[in-house]
Formats: sequence, C-alpha cells, structure tokens
Amino acid sequence: MALDLKNLSQVAYGNGNAIWLYKTADAKATVVAAGYFNSAQPTLNQGDVIFARMSVGGSETGSILRVTAAAVGGVTVAATDLT
Repeated sequence: MALDLKNLSQVAYGNGNAIWLYKTADAKATVVAAGYFNSAQPTLNQGDVIFARMSVGGSETGSILRVTAAAVGGVTVAATDLT
C-alpha cells in the first residue's frame, strides 16, 4: 500500500525538527523502504522522528523512524525497533 497522509500526525515541533505519529496496516518492510514517505516530503525534514505502528506477520509492531533524507524526489528513513 501507500502512505496514508491522514494517519501521519505531527505531535511536537522545535528547533527545525518535528515528532510524528503514524499508524498503518502496512508491513514494516514496506514502511521503511525508500520512497514510502515521498508524498509527505513537503512536510517532513531531515532529522524528524516518526513513531510508527505497523504490521509484522499479522501482528502489530512499533519502530522509531528517523528521516535521513527529505528532498524533492525522495524521502528515506532509518528504523529502530521498539520491543
């Protein structure tokens, strides 16, 4: 599936970076793939943090995503799993 912008909510902002919440039924591999967040590029900045709730094998999982690039043409993230 694709990013659903209505499920991406900014919860804090300061010093040029934001913290976001995102929930999806998409698989983690899909969410962390390069380009998944491209449609949010106008609002995301390098260094932003996204707390994401996703699906892994039909079960919900969470990761902290750090936006590593947010330029026209591409958004990439790096994931740290929550246990």
